[in-house]
Amino acid sequence: MNARPQTAGVRIDVWLWAARLFKTRSLAKASIEAGRVAIDGVACKPSRQVRVGDRLVVSRGGERIEFDVRALSDQRGPAPVAQGLYEETAASRAAREAAREQRRLHGAGYQAPPARPDKRARREILRLIDEA
Repeated sequence: MNARPQTAGVRIDVWLWAARLFKTRSLAKASIEAGRVAIDGVACKPSRQVRVGDRLVVSRGGERIEFDVRALSDQRGPAPVAQGLYEETAASRAAREAAREQRRLHGAGYQAPPARPDKRARREILRLIDEA
């Protein structure tokens, strides 16, 4: 990874890509432009410089991740190195785990039918949908 002095900054879209929070830089840029990324509680533009110590909030896929920037990089590297660029807050981690458990419990009551519906059952389903 290309480490920089702590006084310098890196573009937020490049840093999010290097930290492996987004698969491509253009996905990171689109998310920033959609307002799903905030630095220290303020929405930002893709060209905004991120610095060590900044607190970022990233919303993606129904999750809200809050973390502190620990190091800067403008090159994408291996996942273990990328994970060293940031540290997720304890409150964010607890909220994500609680949401994951809630989703697991919500889906626990569903039981899929043992087989696909046959021709007669499909017609009954369609009839019920048309009546509704």
